[in-house]
Amino acid sequence: QPSVCVFPGHGSVDDMLDAENKRMAENLATKVSRLKSLAYEIDREADDQNEYLDNMDSNFLSATGLLTGSVKRFSTMVRSGRDNRRILCYVSVGLVLVFFLLYYLVSRIQR
Repeated sequence: QPSVCVFPGHGSVDDMLDAENKRMAENLATKVSRLKSLAYEIDREADDQNEYLDNMDSNFLSATGLLTGSVKRFSTMVRSGRDNRRILCYVSVGLVLVFFLLYYLVSRIQR
């Protein structure tokens, strides 16, 4: 049975409420779509950051291995004979001088 409207203008109120509901549903759908795309972007960014951190971890491990090897070679050189100690002393002094020379040149360039 078709519904009989007792109140005058009742159909127009239903139409108005229906139109408002449709507008609000479209607005909600738009917001959900934006939230969904934002969630995808956050997921992609998290994956990129995780990959970057994994690469950084492997770089630190390789640097640690390099430093460990250098320390072992240095220890071996120090424990060996007198001639190696003299060479080590000359190399150390040379490195310190090169550092100060580079520091001086960089400070002159920045002025």
